[in-house]
Amino acid sequence: MIRRITEADAVVIAEIYNYYIENTAITFEEDPLSPDAMARRIGETCAKYPWFVREEGGVVTGYAYANKWKDRFAYRFAVELSLYLRKGCEGRGFGSELLGRLLDELRKTSVHAVVAVITIPNERSVALHEKFGFKEVARLNEIGYKLNRWLDVGYWELIL
Repeated sequence: MIRRITEADAVVIAEIYNYYIENTAITFEEDPLSPDAMARRIGETCAKYPWFVREEGGVVTGYAYANKWKDRFAYRFAVELSLYLRKGCEGRGFGSELLGRLLDELRKTSVHAVVAVITIPNERSVALHEKFGFKEVARLNEIGYKLNRWLDVGYWELIL
């Protein structure tokens, strides 16, 4: 089941996200988030943009949300999306379900452009986004440093 997030989900969302912070270069954040910090992020994001969780048997298996792309007013029709799955839930179609639902919701709004920022390499994320029509529009080489290595970041865009 896919549903809208609530602030009560902050504990499990922080748990899922903190795995990626602590163990991967998928996010460039380096300090784990407390449930309170995640609850604040959820509240700030949901005030303006959609955020969904996927649940199966009472267990949250992943989440996806949109957020502002940049602060400048001219970017008001663009969003950046984020999608994370619980460790062990990859490769089962959950990412496609979440991304599909998020894009369906964004199509009902004034959003025109959706941007996905992907740490390279991340073949699964690239394949997922390209399956939905995202196109790579830029790559920044060795722009981030995490886990003792330089990392590239790619930008994928979908015009709705």
